[in-house]
Amino acid sequence: MRLVTWNINSVRLRLPIIKKLTEEVGPDILCLQETKTPDEHFPVDALKAMGYEHQHFHGMKSYNGVCILSKHPFEGYDIHHRVGREDCRHVAASVNGFELHNLYIPAGGDEPDPEANDKFAYKLDFVDEMTRWFKDRYTSDQKLIAVGDFNIAPYEHDVWSHKQLLKVVSHTPPEIERLAKMKDSLEWTDVARHFVPMDEKVYTWWSYRNRDWKKSNRGRRLDHVWVTPPLKDGLQSHNILSEARDWEKPSDHVPVIVELKAA
Repeated sequence: MRLVTWNINSVRLRLPIIKKLTEEVGPDILCLQETKTPDEHFPVDALKAMGYEHQHFHGMKSYNGVCILSKHPFEGYDIHHRVGREDCRHVAASVNGFELHNLYIPAGGDEPDPEANDKFAYKLDFVDEMTRWFKDRYTSDQKLIAVGDFNIAPYEHDVWSHKQLLKVVSHTPPEIERLAKMKDSLEWTDVARHFVPMDEKVYTWWSYRNRDWKKSNRGRRLDHVWVTPPLKDGLQSHNILSEARDWEKPSDHVPVIVELKAA
């Protein structure tokens, strides 16, 4: 099974490059974040034409939004609200014998101080809640996959400069510590680092502010795929489609592709 996660930065605006991805990569399941459209305007028919008959989405105008698109039927699906808000950041679906969670963790604003910055406080609370929720609801012997834009680059070589970004939101110690606790909640495997050595740089996001993103290469690994222990041995490959950053009208994130045997 081929699974892809991608922060698309507007599903309607980027339908042409979604189509390009489906033609070149052929995901069985495609998880998107930042769809940025209310449910009544979600491009159901266009995505069905790409082969995704089964769609689970939850969105709002201009911000956030997540969806799971599948060539295989869902056995069940749900929408989850976090930290008392209904801002379209977490959907789940059961498919092919596992439960899939698509998350869009808050970016957190610019100031890494929860006292001065409500957005950063919300981000920390969100990850704390996810940690408790996973631990209370599941056990590590269940087949689960969590994917999405976590907006946290946890390791030294997940950012272009560990030293310079330690005080920049997405790579600060409070975020890293909380994500580590979330990862420990169900003994999750971080699929990228399962395949890519810890001393090797790996990114999934490059800012629009960099005119030549490839030359400057100031990236961060914000997009993740995690699996619980029963799925670890079924992992076959991991690929970051960095060339998608050069596609026409690109997202600032690129697709993360994972091949695994779920059954």
